[in-house]
Amino acid sequence: MTNHQNRIQALKEILLKLHDGAAPESVQEDFNHHFTGVSAIEISLMEHELMSTDTGINFQDVMRLCNVHANLFKDAIDPVIANDMDHPGHPVFLFKAENQALQACLIRISRILTRIQEQKDLLQDPDVIRGLQRQLALLDQFKIHYKRKEEVLFAHMERYGHDAPPKVMWGVDDDIRDLFDRAVAISQSLSATNLPDFIKAFKEFQVEFEEMIFKEEQILLNIFLEIFSQEDWYQIAQESQTYGYAIIRPNQEWHPQNVSNLNKPRQALSQTEAPKINEQKNKLDLDPNQHSIQVPGGQIKFEWIPDQTHPNLTSSPDQMLPLNHGNLNLKQIDQIFRHLPMEISFVNKDNIFQYFNDLGKEGQMILKRVPSQIGRTIEECHPPRLVAMVTDLISDFAHGRRDRESLWYQKGKQMILITYIALRDDQGDFLGVLELVQDIQPYLDLAGTSKTVISPLDTDQKPE
Repeated sequence: MTNHQNRIQALKEILLKLHDGAAPESVQEDFNHHFTGVSAIEISLMEHELMSTDTGINFQDVMRLCNVHANLFKDAIDPVIANDMDHPGHPVFLFKAENQALQACLIRISRILTRIQEQKDLLQDPDVIRGLQRQLALLDQFKIHYKRKEEVLFAHMERYGHDAPPKVMWGVDDDIRDLFDRAVAISQSLSATNLPDFIKAFKEFQVEFEEMIFKEEQILLNIFLEIFSQEDWYQIAQESQTYGYAIIRPNQEWHPQNVSNLNKPRQALSQTEAPKINEQKNKLDLDPNQHSIQVPGGQIKFEWIPDQTHPNLTSSPDQMLPLNHGNLNLKQIDQIFRHLPMEISFVNKDNIFQYFNDLGKEGQMILKRVPSQIGRTIEECHPPRLVAMVTDLISDFAHGRRDRESLWYQKGKQMILITYIALRDDQGDFLGVLELVQDIQPYLDLAGTSKTVISPLDTDQKPE
């Protein structure tokens, strides 16, 4: 066993003691005795082993002791420095700037609450209450920060095999959202009677929120900085714009120097093709531009040759493809999907998110997607609390118990309809699940109108 593996094993044994009920103080002493420093990567590997080996520990158990774990490592984590991370447009700089702005909100809210506690009559001052509500509304933007972390950064992280921290942290994020929403609900009708309840609820949120900031900046970002390439960071910078930022507004754009292939599309990976943690340190250095792998004493070149037994497969976007009724080429198919008045996503039979249609800059996505999410498993695409429900639905589709399911909900002025359809081939074999998302409010607004809609392709229909 290598020294690295020994350290992982020692960390795992220390955390098992915590999960078995050992006092944090005794475990801390044990940790300090064995470790003068620990990398964020080791923490990730340790969590992965805890949750994937025969320890009886699942991600809910790790979530429960998440803060205890973080406190254990608090003074021992080795920081990682990367190129350009202090550039005002770099994702790391913006990530930390958001946390600083959110912490400033916490401070302002705490000051307002201290004033109200000292002078209860301030509860009758509309300016004070409006000020508190403004700060709470500003702080609510932490959900943007979390959403971008979960949908963009976690997607990149999982491609390197680090699936344990995202699963645990996403679950804790959901708990923090719930704590905040509970406090905000009390604040909507603040009075001398429920002021203690609001302060208690807000303090509970604040403790967990500040603990998450520590985990993000001392553990999560260090994992990112150790495993992400410049290409990864550039794609993260581009995709982050889809979800936006909390409080801050970036005023500079970051471009890495001397990096090619920045916009190389992501391809969906099967579960057997996805990177594994054990292979991470020993992976070969593959240069996609040179189509070769570097080995001692030289390099091995290779080329891709299409399988001629599949005549319908083509690399030409102009070649016509025979479809059920008619023929289309790849360019036409792509543009048709982009201009449909709905969002389309496809999860294949292996539960891999394989496709979504890009509605373009003019399209306002209801469920935002970014290219790095392609290749994630369905479990990785959803918060832990929804995974069971989603996997049960897909299982029903795969085994023929259901063929279609719809749900709808109100979102501001929109009425969102989501439809899930099981796709099967002509032999009835399951291909995957199609998700259709659209705002149907414009169609509901047409109710009662007498306007005749005429299709330009319908030669039998005549205008009135």
